[in-house]
Amino acid sequence: MATDSNKFQAIISHCKEYGFIFQSSEIYDGLSAVYDYGQNGSELKKNIRDYWWKSMTQMHENIVGIDAAIFMHPTTWKASGHVDNFSDPMIDNKDSQKRYRVDHLIEAHVETLPKEEGDKLLAKMDQLLAKEDFGGLKQLIEDSKIKCTVSGTSNWTDVRQFNLMFSTQLGSVSEEASEIYLRPETAQGIFVNFLNVQKTGRLRIPFGIAQVGKAFRNEIVARQFIFRMREFEQMEMQFFIRPGTQKEWYEYWKAERMKWHLSLGIPAERYRFHDHVKLAHYADAACDIEYDFPIGFKEVEGIHSRTDFDLRNHQEYSKKKMQYFDNDLDESGKPYGNYIPYVIETSIGLDRTVMMVLSQAFEEEDLSTEGKPDSRVILKFPPRIAPVKLAILPLVKKDGLPEIARELMNECKTAFRCFYEEKDAIGKRYRRQDAIGTPFCVTIDHQTKEDGTVTIRYRDSMKQERISLKAVKELVDKAIL
Repeated sequence: MATDSNKFQAIISHCKEYGFIFQSSEIYDGLSAVYDYGQNGSELKKNIRDYWWKSMTQMHENIVGIDAAIFMHPTTWKASGHVDNFSDPMIDNKDSQKRYRVDHLIEAHVETLPKEEGDKLLAKMDQLLAKEDFGGLKQLIEDSKIKCTVSGTSNWTDVRQFNLMFSTQLGSVSEEASEIYLRPETAQGIFVNFLNVQKTGRLRIPFGIAQVGKAFRNEIVARQFIFRMREFEQMEMQFFIRPGTQKEWYEYWKAERMKWHLSLGIPAERYRFHDHVKLAHYADAACDIEYDFPIGFKEVEGIHSRTDFDLRNHQEYSKKKMQYFDNDLDESGKPYGNYIPYVIETSIGLDRTVMMVLSQAFEEEDLSTEGKPDSRVILKFPPRIAPVKLAILPLVKKDGLPEIARELMNECKTAFRCFYEEKDAIGKRYRRQDAIGTPFCVTIDHQTKEDGTVTIRYRDSMKQERISLKAVKELVDKAIL
């Protein structure tokens, strides 16, 4: 389990320095595990969100999107199982009063061990978690001599469950208010709207409903930058299918989602599938797509075969039928008739995807030549998701060059995000654009006035060439398709 903590810290620092991600409420010393996206980070996040949305809803004729509210009737979470089952095993250190999620505590210890020894410990942990053997988990922690990072002692409480949902009050007067929950996932907004969408869209099974939105989890041990936060964003799609076909659709969506990840330009060897040892209460099959972060392989996306658990439970609790009439014919020539559909879920963390893309793109390059040290930090984003697609840089602030540059800016900015800058030497401006991941820089110089050509510089290779001023927009357009 190789990790690169130096690279991870360098990425975090880079994100702050170049306007990608800031600690929330930083002027008040911050809020733990809550982050704000800056000008470049919010653009990167939006581009990833849009790319996922297009791949789901525009490229699949049988998938539509919705935007459900964050607040939902509290019975929703009873029906979904979150009130009774949305818990994690926790353990406290008696000396420091610090609380840890058991799997995170053990995983952090594993990172200090040789690979073979660490793998054995993780396998034992997975077995105990699957059996919900809390006594065994505490014994495993004690036998492994795992210590609290604050107190340095192994004086542990018993392991117990902790519910992760945030509760709040709905109502104008606190005495009359009802307790409701901030949603811990976006999926339930899809399930309660299943019939609304199916009937108004005249959709036939198989079909999917996609949604992007905020979710909230009261993580006790939120850590590792934006990988695990208390307020985060999910991109989920629930695919409704005929009972009995879930195995083939589960495999189909595993393959489809991996294709999407590879389309980001990330090599296949940086990914792996991880099958769940302990299945969630709603699933009959589940796996994660994990990416090799600087902090090791971690989950980015989950694919779950949710059976008919959600729709059946919502039917029971709401007393409203959640059935679909299938008039396709079965093998005997009769219509399949009424049934509660089964569901295949794809659920990807948008913030984790941002962190994945940053981890893959971040490079520190040594460009030193004999007697001349030089280096650059570069973010090699795929052009389609880069925050800025084109930087337009007049060589000097006079001689009519800014006017030509502004004309190009006005031509391009309606099609994609551009950046205009006149200040500093051109080399410094190039380096700043490398640091935010801009794939193309165009320099307007005196030759532009003579023959209508510009110098275009390519981020990754630093190659420069002369092209027609009129060809710039088309070149960038093709690169970001």
